[in-house]
Amino acid sequence: MSTYKIHPIVVGLNATDQGVMTYMRGYGQAIHIPIYVFYLEGGDRKILIDTGLEDFMLPEGLEDELGLKSEYFEDGLARLGVKPEEIDIIIHTHLHNDHCENDALCTKAKVYVQKDEVEFMNDPHALDHRYDPDYLEGMEVEVLEGEAEIAPGVKVVPTPGHTPGGQSVIVDTEGSGKVFITGFCCNEKNFPSAGPAVCPGVHTDALTAWDTVNRVKAMAEAGEIDLIVPCHALWPGQQGVIA
Repeated sequence: MSTYKIHPIVVGLNATDQGVMTYMRGYGQAIHIPIYVFYLEGGDRKILIDTGLEDFMLPEGLEDELGLKSEYFEDGLARLGVKPEEIDIIIHTHLHNDHCENDALCTKAKVYVQKDEVEFMNDPHALDHRYDPDYLEGMEVEVLEGEAEIAPGVKVVPTPGHTPGGQSVIVDTEGSGKVFITGFCCNEKNFPSAGPAVCPGVHTDALTAWDTVNRVKAMAEAGEIDLIVPCHALWPGQQGVIA
C-alpha cells in the first residue's frame, strides 16, 4: 500500500468571523483562518490538494501571534524541494478562488474536480462571487462523477453542500492512518467531541452541508477514517507534517 506524508503550506491568513465556518454559531467572534495547500510526498507522482491564493497581505505580527508562517505558493513548494512545473496532479476540493489561484503555475499538472463543481463554476449564482473559469483555462482537467482513486493511497469522495461539487480527499499515511482533508470550508469547531457536527457557515445548500459534515464525523466515529483535517483549521502543530 502506498503511503504519504502530508505537508500543509500556508498561503495566506484571512480575517473573518467564526460564523463563516459554523452556521448559526460564533457570529461576532473575529478569527483568522489559514489558506492551505497540501503537498503529498510519496508515490511516483507529485500531488497537490488545492493551490491556494496567488497573493495576500498580512498585518504585522500576525504570524507570531498565530504561530503560523505564511509563504507564497512557489516558496512553500521550494522549501519542500519542488517546483510548480513539476506537479503532476492537482486535486481541487472546490473551485473558490482561495483554493485555485495558482493552477496556471503548474504547467504540466492534470486537475481533478467534480462535474457538479465545474458546471457551477461555468454558470455560478450571483450570490457566490468566488468563481472564475479563468482559473482552469489552459489546464488539463479530469472531470469526476463520484468517488475515485486518484493514485494508490489517494481517494476522493463527494462532500457537497458548501459548494455543489465539493470533494474531500482521503490520504493513506503510515503513522496517522487514513487522513481526511475536508473539501468544505470549516475549522476545528465544526467537529466538537460531543454531539453532532456543525454545518459550514457558507453553503449553497444548508441541508446537504449538514448531512455531509455529519457523515464525515460518523466515518471517524466508525473507524473508517483516522484523522479529520478541516481545511481552514487553526491549532498548534497544524502546519507540521502529517505522517
